[in-house]
Amino acid sequence: MKNKIMYKWLFVSFLLTSIFCLSTAQSVKSEVIQNPILPGFYPDPSICRVGTDYYLVNSSFSYFPGVPIFHSKDLVHWKQIGHVLDRPSQLNITTQGISEGIYAPAIRYNKGIFYMVTTFVGGNGNFFVTAKNPAGPWSDPILLPEISGIDPSFFFDENGKAYLLNNGPSPDNKPLYEGHRAIWLQEFDLKDQKLVGERKIVINGGTDLAKKPIWIEGPHIYQKNGYYFLMAAEGGTAENHSEVVFRSKSIWGPYEVYAGNPILTQRDLPADRLNPVTCSGHADLVQTSQGDWMAVFLACQPYADNFYNTGRQTFTLPVDWSGEWPVILAKGKAIPSEVQSPLKSGSTEKTFSEYSANWRDDFNKHELLPEWNFIRTPKEKWYELKNNNLILQARPVGITEKGNPSFIGRRQQHTNCEMTTAVKLETAREMEAGLVAFQNEKYFYKFVVQQAKGTYFLSLSSASGEILKIKLKDYSKGAFVYLRIQAKGKYYSFEYSLNNKDWEQFVNTQDGKYLSTSLAGGFVGTYFGMYAYALTPASATFGWITYKALNHRD
Repeated sequence: MKNKIMYKWLFVSFLLTSIFCLSTAQSVKSEVIQNPILPGFYPDPSICRVGTDYYLVNSSFSYFPGVPIFHSKDLVHWKQIGHVLDRPSQLNITTQGISEGIYAPAIRYNKGIFYMVTTFVGGNGNFFVTAKNPAGPWSDPILLPEISGIDPSFFFDENGKAYLLNNGPSPDNKPLYEGHRAIWLQEFDLKDQKLVGERKIVINGGTDLAKKPIWIEGPHIYQKNGYYFLMAAEGGTAENHSEVVFRSKSIWGPYEVYAGNPILTQRDLPADRLNPVTCSGHADLVQTSQGDWMAVFLACQPYADNFYNTGRQTFTLPVDWSGEWPVILAKGKAIPSEVQSPLKSGSTEKTFSEYSANWRDDFNKHELLPEWNFIRTPKEKWYELKNNNLILQARPVGITEKGNPSFIGRRQQHTNCEMTTAVKLETAREMEAGLVAFQNEKYFYKFVVQQAKGTYFLSLSSASGEILKIKLKDYSKGAFVYLRIQAKGKYYSFEYSLNNKDWEQFVNTQDGKYLSTSLAGGFVGTYFGMYAYALTPASATFGWITYKALNHRD
């Protein structure tokens, strides 16, 4: 009898263990990665791994704080853990243009220290910062005055030496054609944290100088199978963007050109294809803890022709290194919207794409969420989080000026989306406050409540002037006005409500191409933000703000 009971107990135990193991195995299966992994204006990605942790950074241009930094365990679920440059002592953006500022940061790790190196265009040039914790704090900048050019990147050799490579001028600073650049290399002294020795050109022009390749940039070096592989972007940042690769037995070259270049591009695909992804390039590679290789890179999602308002976004693809050379995407292939992660994951959190598609901020934290940004570096704190409200001091710095207006914004992350907020003005003050869809000082839509001589108005304007202005009837002083900007591809519409229930169309089908990179120029994407302005001290209160993707898979 005892034996029967024991056997039954063993069988039940075995069954429960089997179920648990099966359940665990299912919960840590590989997951599908949705492209883009960072929707919206997150260009020039760079990635590194430390153990089983992955860290990714992006360009931020003239937005502050600078260089958003993300963390992931599985390359699927990405979470922003802060900014690398979050203090004015690190990044003092004053009157630089929106598409100046921080270009192409590169993140690397070596012997317990994280390094982020970048270029402040229009500012103090090339510099790097260090940290022991990637979430910060990061050091103040260490300048690199020897480097002329952009896109620096550290390389830490297996032999213990360190190097810095970057996009620089052509030989003798005498370009043979427009866009003729070179990749330069110099040794870096880790102990004294400075460049040493001779600076040398290792790539002149690009893959074939006779064909006049343009804008070789964003270089990185990797080691594999006894070779140094130098990868860089080529062809400019528009539709001809691509990624190319070279290799050498010596870090100083000469570098052999891969006959199969480019290893990533979309320029050869039909222009009239459905749901195109374009402008792909500026890649970085990482080897996973399992030995696989993955690439992160930028690309765009136009809604018509080459018009897109979401900027250059971060995508990912597995790297095929089954041969002697790495290939990110075979020629003639379109960038897929889904790829399989090589890593196992048991995460139940939302991916960054899922989180970005539908969020609400009730301003109930002690600090702003890391997704919010300012235009240039604030010289004073002109906002306050109080009683579940965001209070903006309305200052005499307009959205058309190259300064630091009272604007707090987040990226437009989907082609079809809407942002809604509740705003009220300080009574008895001449001022305006509301929402702005912002590309730069010459390309924006400003949708605001205005108060003048005790009368309240609703106004929509652009840099070209006022589009529509009406008197707000039946408005109670001191009450919230509810504003909404809705984007649907190439059209933007503007709605308002006095009770958050009955919504009225204010202006419909404004031209969204006006906010596109193709028309507005530069390198950034559209921001949606809260804004306040007054000639004399005043304030505006924002009760909450929401964002919703109307079609998440744009």
